[in-house]
Amino acid sequence: MKHSIALLAPLLALGAFAQNEPLWLRNAAISPDGRAIAFCYQGDIWRVPASGGDAVPLTTNDAYDQSPVWSHDGKLIAFTSNRHGSSDVFVMSADGGAPTRLTFHGSGETATDFSPDNSQVIFYGHRQDDVKNQQFPVGGLGELYTVPVKGGRPLQLSTIAMERARYNPAGTLIAYHDRKGYEDNWRKHHTSSVTRDIWTFDPATKAYKQLTTFAGEDRNPVWSKDGNTLYYLTEEKGSFNVHRMPAAGGASTQVSRFTDHPVRYLSVSDGGVLCFSYRGELYTMTEGSEPKKVSIRINTDGRYLPERTINVNNADEFSVSPNGKEIVFVHRGEVFVSSVAEGTTRRITNTPEQERSASFSPDGRSILYASERNNSWDLYTTSLVRKEEKYFFNATLLKEEALLTTPAEEFQPAYSPDGKEVAYLEERTTLKVLNLASKQTRTIVPGNRNYSYSDGDQWYEWSPDSKWFVVNFLHDEQWIGQVGLVSAEGGPASAGATAGKNEIIDLTKSGYGGYLPRWAMDGKAIVFMSDRDGQKNHGSWGGESDAYAIFLTQEAFDKFKMTKEEAELAKEEEGKKDDEKKPGEDDKKKKDDKKKDEEKDKPVEPIKIELAGIEDRKVRLTPNSSALSGAVLSKDGEKLYYTAAFEKGTDLWQYDIRKREAKIINKMGDGWASGLGWDKDQKALFYLNNGTVNKYDTEKSENKGIGINGEMVLNESAERAYLFEHIWRQVLNKFHRVAMQEVDWAK
Repeated sequence: MKHSIALLAPLLALGAFAQNEPLWLRNAAISPDGRAIAFCYQGDIWRVPASGGDAVPLTTNDAYDQSPVWSHDGKLIAFTSNRHGSSDVFVMSADGGAPTRLTFHGSGETATDFSPDNSQVIFYGHRQDDVKNQQFPVGGLGELYTVPVKGGRPLQLSTIAMERARYNPAGTLIAYHDRKGYEDNWRKHHTSSVTRDIWTFDPATKAYKQLTTFAGEDRNPVWSKDGNTLYYLTEEKGSFNVHRMPAAGGASTQVSRFTDHPVRYLSVSDGGVLCFSYRGELYTMTEGSEPKKVSIRINTDGRYLPERTINVNNADEFSVSPNGKEIVFVHRGEVFVSSVAEGTTRRITNTPEQERSASFSPDGRSILYASERNNSWDLYTTSLVRKEEKYFFNATLLKEEALLTTPAEEFQPAYSPDGKEVAYLEERTTLKVLNLASKQTRTIVPGNRNYSYSDGDQWYEWSPDSKWFVVNFLHDEQWIGQVGLVSAEGGPASAGATAGKNEIIDLTKSGYGGYLPRWAMDGKAIVFMSDRDGQKNHGSWGGESDAYAIFLTQEAFDKFKMTKEEAELAKEEEGKKDDEKKPGEDDKKKKDDKKKDEEKDKPVEPIKIELAGIEDRKVRLTPNSSALSGAVLSKDGEKLYYTAAFEKGTDLWQYDIRKREAKIINKMGDGWASGLGWDKDQKALFYLNNGTVNKYDTEKSENKGIGINGEMVLNESAERAYLFEHIWRQVLNKFHRVAMQEVDWAK
């Protein structure tokens, strides 16, 4: 890989460019007289002489200002800014000064031109589609509007999605490129039914005329001064270049001949000087001559400090410590720990790269996570050093070590419950295990049993006895996720075994599939979710789901099926047997203390799996379908806790299975909850609600938000440099064609 974070950081740092020839100048717009160019740089509008020289800022707002458009007399500039939230249209003097806001709608809007008399600004936005539109309502396809320069009510010109709309000099036609679908604006060499074409629109007759038919992209039309010619950008001859054609349509003529990289942001002066961006720099040219790079100097201090301190008060993901007294969580790609009681927060990692999947070791003295450093996802641990220190949030000394670093990608790690091994995903889909003593690895589920669409979309979980995994997997040539069991031993099947060591036992066998399987009731059952009984289950991309349980033994299933009365009688009989075994122990406290000691020292019972008849031991747990985001069973299997949205927002629910009673135990309102799970003793539930970690005490019926209260020093320049590498590598590693469709991706 030829590029690196070290090389990119100086280029991406705010204010860190050399003052001469800055890069990533966008939205080039040459003035009608050809003397000046307005452009966007670091979120502000700037102006520079077309011959080059010192650029001056026209806007200095902290918001993102972009897409400048000159009035035809060169006195005004319209632009787009999100300084009030959503993107709105503004107009200001071409010399700068306080702008006037012209639009006030909640959806994004972009100015594209002035009317020929400069009294109106036309803009593209999403306000009100035509009810007759067969694609109505589609938020991604906007409409064209006009608004007075002095302010007033916008009027709709067309309900057609007309981007980069520009009036001809006579004001009789509007040229634009269409928008047919959601394809990425920056995708190169794209051919499909949704690629853009050049059209004209007659406002008087409402007539539309298609001018280009190239199967790829045609964009960004601009008019010549006489109105007889349209210049535009097209990939017809390879990379985006400037072409021209008669305004009435016809054969195109190539004007610019850049290679390898696209020309962007085309504009033209009244005198025929074309202006555009290429590889982040501005160029001008007249037809028949060579393009000329505009040498620009930007003499300004950086708007932002290279580093700044920000608050840390929410989590992207979290995990609970074995003692239940602290949580580890990830915020903005860094690992933190907070105390459950007071929210005291400690930063664990400090890197520009991203960390994920943080969790505690079973003894609570180490934190395990994945980090994308040195152009690879690898596994790391941070541990307490001093024996007398028990908690990370107030520890005085911590030590980070690399656990597994190979050329392969390794992430989404998890300790085995016995603490002897770590499971992880290699290359996003292969489930492997690292033995901490021998440092040897073994494959549990090969990579061809899953497909990763986005990082973090795979799922597995250790069994309580550390000998099995419950996983999501795919059958050959199918795209329906199933729930399966697989031995943690890995390797080939042994002679006479019911299931091979690497054979996945399909538990769901359903055309509707299942997802997010979790061990329940100390390994006696597996809870998972499926949309098989929910509304929209015959459509695609989600809908309503339910929680289901599969019982691994007939005994566990029979106990679960007991009525309330039968269960109470069974508990009474068990109590009598306990009393017979322990005569004379009348003191409840002594009995409870002894029971706790016995449970603490008691070895974990091996999971029992009876495959015969297992397909008949599958039950639906939730009383009705909903937008379900998590579900767990109590240890005795009598209560189901789940996070679900029925109308507005997600709430925490409890369903008493024997009484068949459902109720909301925490009303959360707007938002989305995730990460629902038990603490080690299964007496408290933890979950995320809009970034806040919540603890629900099931014995006290109390809910508490864990008040994360920390801060971090953020180096945004280094973070952006890392993000460039991360995104570059994401496409390299996940694109569906190994050869990248014969594209030199490194170049």
